[in-house]
Amino acid sequence: MLPLEEELRAGLSVLGLQLADRQVGQLLEFAALLQKWTRVYNLTAVRDPGEVLTHHILDSAAVLGPLGRMRLGAASRVLDVGSGGGLPGVVIAIARPDLVIECVDAVAKKTAFIQQAAASLQLPNLRAIHSRVEQLGGEAYNIVCSRAFATLSDFVALSAGALASEGIWMAMKGKYPADEVAALPPEVEVFHVEQLHVPGMNADRCLLWLRRRSA
Repeated sequence: MLPLEEELRAGLSVLGLQLADRQVGQLLEFAALLQKWTRVYNLTAVRDPGEVLTHHILDSAAVLGPLGRMRLGAASRVLDVGSGGGLPGVVIAIARPDLVIECVDAVAKKTAFIQQAAASLQLPNLRAIHSRVEQLGGEAYNIVCSRAFATLSDFVALSAGALASEGIWMAMKGKYPADEVAALPPEVEVFHVEQLHVPGMNADRCLLWLRRRSA
């Protein structure tokens, strides 16, 4: 077993995740694709293979446990807003083939990369959309997620039109953003917060779940 695979498997174990060998292979291939494309298109500032594994792959994988506990129905739709290099959208698509994952980004080279990743990794449940999230129309997503995309108030305002009536927002943040929570509009509430512990990273991470308040 190669060192990166050992590190990935150890990290997944710490996160309490049991993925098939094929999925582990897909995560490693995705990390390699991300590094390859970054050399040309500058998708991420992280270049070291070990840091790509911890700061991107395992950081994104840390949401899989909380996501699983939300008891989503079959064929639920997830929108990853400002997906960049497909984080966390591609990681979720690999680990959760039962979910439809769509990644939206306003930068064409980033959505082109995600489309290439979907083809290379054989992920029929993954699609990239080159657009601004506020310009999307006609789709309703059960979960709208983001990873360091914007302030919480901007995130929910820009993506509200894409969220299903009973849908929820999932926001990945560093330290708990108390000021951002306080600035949320009154019709939106944070109903759950989880601290995330990413193997190999000495940094604060938290996950906030938001929804529209009941009338």
